[in-house]
Amino acid sequence: MDLGTSGNGSVVTEFVLLGLTETPALQPILFTIFLLAYVATVGGNLSILAAILAEPKLHTPMYFFLGILSLLDVGCINVTVPAMLRHLLSKNRSIPYKACLTQLFFFHLLAGVDCFLLTAMAYDRYLAICQPLTYSTRMSRGIQQSLAVMSCVFSFTNALTQTVALATLTFCGPNVINHFYCDLPQLFQLSCSSTRLNEKLLFVAAAFMGVAPLGLISVSYTHVAAAVLRIRSAEGRKKAFSTCGSHLTVVGIFYGTGVFSYMRLGSVEASDKDKGIGILNTVVSPMLNPLIYSLRNPDVQGALRRVLTGRRAPE
Repeated sequence: MDLGTSGNGSVVTEFVLLGLTETPALQPILFTIFLLAYVATVGGNLSILAAILAEPKLHTPMYFFLGILSLLDVGCINVTVPAMLRHLLSKNRSIPYKACLTQLFFFHLLAGVDCFLLTAMAYDRYLAICQPLTYSTRMSRGIQQSLAVMSCVFSFTNALTQTVALATLTFCGPNVINHFYCDLPQLFQLSCSSTRLNEKLLFVAAAFMGVAPLGLISVSYTHVAAAVLRIRSAEGRKKAFSTCGSHLTVVGIFYGTGVFSYMRLGSVEASDKDKGIGILNTVVSPMLNPLIYSLRNPDVQGALRRVLTGRRAPE
């Protein structure tokens, strides 16, 4: 354990991440699996982004938000997985205190933008299906950009608040984190000082960035479902549900893993379940998003084919 000294005694200057496993024989296998997942995630999301930029037909609000979501997925996996891969290859699993806080800040920044962006996408679908006559004015380019900027500002404020509040805590040992990245629940358990204020801040953030957006998404899709069921054409209903189903799948994975992670602050010890949820949240979800959004979308599929073959979009 690397401890520094202060006027009040010893303080932690680095943490040790136990990672996914301590079994040496499994580490090369896990390294290969997660390296492939990392390459697939970065490649898949950048391909979606390239397709959106290259295809004029995809220059719509829904795909504007999807392009930002793809960038967030690339950022999210870069915050956690490269460090995890490095630790799988090395016996040294330590992470400096400041690096741990930096990782935590960017993880919460990107996850927070995700929360608000998924809400904006639900609002976009509500306007497109329930208010089609006013859609172009109520979802103009300026409004799209404003929603994206507001998402970043709110998320940055929360991430900075959580990180600064954590920096006020004292860590005097132990310094072992039973996870593969730094996050608030695991760090709270290692603090020598009271985390009551930090937990209240996290509770407020969960209400503002989790419960409220999820409520708005639910209300939006309640109206969308009612509107779609009134469509007489079976083909029209199928197309609408297909578009909304992709978004709802992503919302379910994102919020399901988030709720499990942050509703367990009272647990005494971190368990392997936390690692599994962490993998779903930081690896599986970003990797699946390009597949979910492109698998049944002929416009995205066509754009991807043109990007990969170098053909230009039809005029």
